[in-house]
Amino acid sequence: MGVIYIGDRETGKTSLALELAHRESHYVSVVSPQYSVLKAMLYDDEQGRTTATDAEQSTYDRKLEIEVMLRTQRKQIYTNWIDTPGEIWRSSWQESNPEKWTKFVETAQSSQGVLLVVPPYREIIRQDRQIEAENFVTQQQWVRRFDRWVKFFRYDCPNAKHIALCLNKADLIQGIDLKREAEKLAYHPHSSQMNWNQRNDYIFKRFFRPVKSQIAQINQSTSGLTVRCFITSIYNRELLELPWIYLGTYLSSDL
Repeated sequence: MGVIYIGDRETGKTSLALELAHRESHYVSVVSPQYSVLKAMLYDDEQGRTTATDAEQSTYDRKLEIEVMLRTQRKQIYTNWIDTPGEIWRSSWQESNPEKWTKFVETAQSSQGVLLVVPPYREIIRQDRQIEAENFVTQQQWVRRFDRWVKFFRYDCPNAKHIALCLNKADLIQGIDLKREAEKLAYHPHSSQMNWNQRNDYIFKRFFRPVKSQIAQINQSTSGLTVRCFITSIYNRELLELPWIYLGTYLSSDL
């Protein structure tokens, strides 16, 4: 199955991918590339952090092969991982970089599923001296940024049947206890507390209400398209795996 793993820079996609590949798997593992290869490409040992994406390069396109272990079978998810700078959405950039834009759109158009990573907005970040709230956009800016994703999904992802919206860095959100959230939301083949609709309703009502109308537009744009909301963090494996398990559960293995 073909999935596009996407989001603006500085949303935490690299850290999520490294953590997914590194820690012991519950139900999701990265088959290729191996963790050592990913880390060599994406982690700076001297700085003790993931390598910053070079702003001079317009897009990064990497491949991930992910295996999801479901109740009755294992599924492979073949993933195109793409970083997008803000300027890629400007018509002037698209006109100046037609080959890069065409490649980006072709990848999106051939994808059956989408995993989009977005950061939390400033108003829901907890008050903490160690957290610089100024590094996060305001809710109003967050909504405006989401508007362009709506256009992208409606016009450039015609084959997408399932979209997983991941509000990342959930550990920074005020009032969040990752362990408790995972106990409610975690996937267990035979004894989950919630089904996929219940998980989506719970997360949507708590965190995605500011883009309620935009999500409705995406859902209505294509027959059979489903959008599901998630929270993710590198500090909780159950939450980290959930969107991949969802995609593995519902996407066809024909692609």
